[in-house]
Amino acid sequence: MAFLDNSGDIILDAVLTDLGRERLARGDGSFQIAKFAFGDDEVNYENYDPNDASGSAYYDLSILQAPVFEAFTDNGATMKSKLISIANPNLLYLPIIKANVLDLSAQQDTNNMYVIASSTDTEKVKTSASAGGIFVAGSNQGLIKGVSLPADANYIRADQGLDTIAIAPSVVLPNELQETQYSIEIDDRFGFIASPNSNTAANLSFVDDDFIATYIVNTTPYVTPNLLDIESQSDQVIAGPRGTILKFRIGAQMNLQQSSYYFDTFGTTATINSRTGVNVIDSVIRISGMTTGYSLDLTVRFAKV
Repeated sequence: MAFLDNSGDIILDAVLTDLGRERLARGDGSFQIAKFAFGDDEVNYENYDPNDASGSAYYDLSILQAPVFEAFTDNGATMKSKLISIANPNLLYLPIIKANVLDLSAQQDTNNMYVIASSTDTEKVKTSASAGGIFVAGSNQGLIKGVSLPADANYIRADQGLDTIAIAPSVVLPNELQETQYSIEIDDRFGFIASPNSNTAANLSFVDDDFIATYIVNTTPYVTPNLLDIESQSDQVIAGPRGTILKFRIGAQMNLQQSSYYFDTFGTTATINSRTGVNVIDSVIRISGMTTGYSLDLTVRFAKV
């Protein structure tokens, strides 16, 4: 990855993603560019200076002339912040997607991540610091049983809306700002997306050349309207008008359950609930709203005793 000099002429640097290059290489005439995206990951809008003595034409000059990313082909490492078009010019706030750690069933562990138990032995309640699994009697904050996926267990939750106290939660979020469909990306070698209240796997949309699986969810039980509009509600993380709630769980892939190869190749060891020497793989999942393009990255830890 490199930067391009943007101090003079406007630059347009476009490349095909790795998947696009693969399809072009087929040479059967079927390749067509059907989608493209713009992003502004490298832009620092804090450089806007409304007090520049040279006048209004210079307020955003440092932004316009800042170096821009050179286009590169790895779709998994580029354009976290995609540009969108919104018809309403009077909006003062834009919605975000935020991990809900106030919901008692959706809290993260003490390391601010979600731990996925990746074998039946790991799901067991440990009887001492050196025996059994990683669960203990009572609360198991941030721990998800990734093999059995029981209906009454923990899940991951993300809330969407305007996170500002300037607008009351009782104000209805405009339809153009509501996320009704989400994309969830996860490393397909390690895990899959499952229902928040059963062991049913979500429908897989596709897996790219980097082993990143994408799931598109838009219906119950994954996506539900957030109908709680009281400011003091204890399990709400969005301060203003609220849109939808996304809930899901992560299951461990069979190659994690039945083999230690990936743990030996990509992992390390950690202590979980006082159980030492637990094999772990740390990974990242990405949640993206299909309406606004806002994305949220969360850390997950696959664990196996």
